[in-house]
Amino acid sequence: MGDTAERTAGETIIGIGTRKGLWLARSTDRRTWTVEGPHFLMSEVLSLLFDTRRDTPRLLVGFRSSHWGPSLQHSDDFGATWVEHPEGSIRFPEDTDTALKATWQLVADPHDPDVVWAGTEPQGLWRSADGGETFELNRGLWEHPHRPEWGEGFGGGAIHTVLPSPASPDHMLVAMSTGGVYNTRDGGQSWTPGNTGIHAYFQPHDEWPEFGQCVHKVVRDSATATRLYAQNHRGVYRSDDDGVTWTSIEAGLPTNFGMTALAHPTQGDTVWLVPIASDGERIPPAAELQVQRSDDAGAHWRTQHEGLPSPSYTNVLRDAAGLDTHDDPGLYLGTRNGEVYASLDGGESFDRVVEQLPDVLCVRAVTLR
Repeated sequence: MGDTAERTAGETIIGIGTRKGLWLARSTDRRTWTVEGPHFLMSEVLSLLFDTRRDTPRLLVGFRSSHWGPSLQHSDDFGATWVEHPEGSIRFPEDTDTALKATWQLVADPHDPDVVWAGTEPQGLWRSADGGETFELNRGLWEHPHRPEWGEGFGGGAIHTVLPSPASPDHMLVAMSTGGVYNTRDGGQSWTPGNTGIHAYFQPHDEWPEFGQCVHKVVRDSATATRLYAQNHRGVYRSDDDGVTWTSIEAGLPTNFGMTALAHPTQGDTVWLVPIASDGERIPPAAELQVQRSDDAGAHWRTQHEGLPSPSYTNVLRDAAGLDTHDDPGLYLGTRNGEVYASLDGGESFDRVVEQLPDVLCVRAVTLR
């Protein structure tokens, strides 16, 4: 595909993290794609971040090798070269008596161009002040008295959602499996569970607990910063008070189970879900891979599936969906059978970008300026 260090204004790059490495798909028109890879062959690529806040964009990748263990590396030339901190970017302090298993989330801070946040397994929140080269553990959350009771989801115990508030540098929401939603209003010194209204049917003694819910993904509305959407293990919810209380918005959906959620980056009240039949039947509803879209904050839903395969017995994992940063954003889905689909019309129709990759775990996209 040519020199990966080249930077072309208007070019869109999709980072595709899979069970066996990272691929990069590049396009100047978002219709014809050239695919380069793999990087980190035979490693699980669980998290990606295209950080375009600096003059030279940076790609950060969190991956896990079955032989070498977890690593976080970055590239300032779109994969031509990679840099790994000699002692590891994320290292649990010795007094925690634990070790990193995986980096599940990488997020750019909206207030400071040098700050990057990471969510890990075990359930840790980390802050980097040098663009993702080194990270410091947030002690307020790590030492929370609830932590010994946080459980593990099907994929392990991890902080998979990190949502800094664009309204205040002191406000942030994190979500984990299992444990639920937690909020801070003092810059991470203290954390409060925010799960009121979220059902936890699997809890034996209290189905409406203070914490312990299995949240799958939380996203923030682009127009109303205090509005959030959550896809849970059997439940879809909206919060209008910045993650303190939640109301069910699952009416009209074919199922309340799924892994991922996306909020439109410029159009408020617009959210997409990718439904899965159930936790016991992890295939699309009626074997039809589809997207459910709402343009009124979850009051109504409509099915979008043109161009997606049917019948289909695959699904889309928690972070295997993303949006680019084009003025008219593209929507991308990666499936467990190694295909990636792109929509340039808000989900009305999809075209296949690539096929025959390994199981897709993470999809992130960026349009260069």
